[in-house]
Amino acid sequence: MRSGFALSALAMFLVSGLVGCNSTDSPVAKLPYAGSTCVVSPLADVDHLPVINELPNPFKGMTGKLITTKKDWICRRAEIGAQAQAYELGVKPGVPEHVSAELQGENLVVRVADKGHEIKFTAKITYPKTGKAPYPAMIGMGGSWINNEELAKQGVAVIQFPNNDIAEQLNGSSRGKGKFFELYGAEHSAGALMAWAWGVSRLIDGLEKTPASQINASRLGITGCSRNGKGALVAGAFDERIKLTIPQESGSGGSSSWRVSDDQKAKGQNVQTSSQIVTENVWFSENFKQFSQSANRLPFDHHSLMGMVAPRGLLVIENTSMEWLGNRSAYTASLAAREIWRALGEESSFGFSQLGGHNHCQYPQAQVPELNAFVQKFLLDDAKADTAIFKSDQEFAVDKDRWINWKTPKLK
Repeated sequence: MRSGFALSALAMFLVSGLVGCNSTDSPVAKLPYAGSTCVVSPLADVDHLPVINELPNPFKGMTGKLITTKKDWICRRAEIGAQAQAYELGVKPGVPEHVSAELQGENLVVRVADKGHEIKFTAKITYPKTGKAPYPAMIGMGGSWINNEELAKQGVAVIQFPNNDIAEQLNGSSRGKGKFFELYGAEHSAGALMAWAWGVSRLIDGLEKTPASQINASRLGITGCSRNGKGALVAGAFDERIKLTIPQESGSGGSSSWRVSDDQKAKGQNVQTSSQIVTENVWFSENFKQFSQSANRLPFDHHSLMGMVAPRGLLVIENTSMEWLGNRSAYTASLAAREIWRALGEESSFGFSQLGGHNHCQYPQAQVPELNAFVQKFLLDDAKADTAIFKSDQEFAVDKDRWINWKTPKLK
């Protein structure tokens, strides 16, 4: 176990990693939220974390104080990010020493140099035949499984991010493999999800530096399905330059709650839980294995990870037919996450659409209106787009007294 002092120092580094800033030796980490400054308290050793059976209150800070203002949420978000990195995802390194990019045909080649090592990766850009350059773009984690034809009709480009090149995810033997680990070492704490999030941030760096790409780097979305949907959520949570995040059927480790998934499993349903997921692949850090039998000791859950996207746009796409993904769990966690946007006065920037009767990662035509509305609002600047969406084709009985037993403040 780490000592309290070591975790305190780690927390300061994690806050800088949250937004891609360089680390600092100061006990204060500056975040790019209108000049705000946040301090993250020391993180507890795993053995000293209390059991929390409900979904942890996202509005209660690490000191036990409830937040009351939108400015408070800035630092609360930093706390959640630090906890997620320390206990589940591993550290997201800060901005590297050098990032450059060049367009080769429809491929953006990104080069990254840091600490005496250098890597490069290629992201393919598919341009729309309508719209006007520079184009807004949807980054697809390993590809995009939402309706790309609809994106093209609206003048939105699609960028394929090569996540498997950055961090391998074949099976449990993939840990430490991929270009991220060539740069930072095979023993780096990041699981594949956080390594991918770091890579997406470097892709955005490259787009910002390459006007020839004809991509509007201030109007970017991120999506992915299944395991890649988990990665899309993490990328959106940890880089504020992403205006719209669309995790699709991301399941446990994505939009589902570890706690509620455990509850579904305990009731005899075939649901992926933390105890299974740590044996399947390397999406999470080695530290997360300590919670494989005790997810209720995590000081956060994925309603709060989703909340890190707030007040930016988040559209959760789920499939009621996929019990393995934690259909009730995703519904419950999303109900809880929506309260964060509600507290910030931005409820319509959170969307949830859950529809069954189709194959995994097959985007139904019936969910296209939700996609179009969020794209129009967040990538095309259409303030009139109706994104007040929360619907499912199945009724899940949610015991709010058990799972969401905290009050939603009206943050000023």
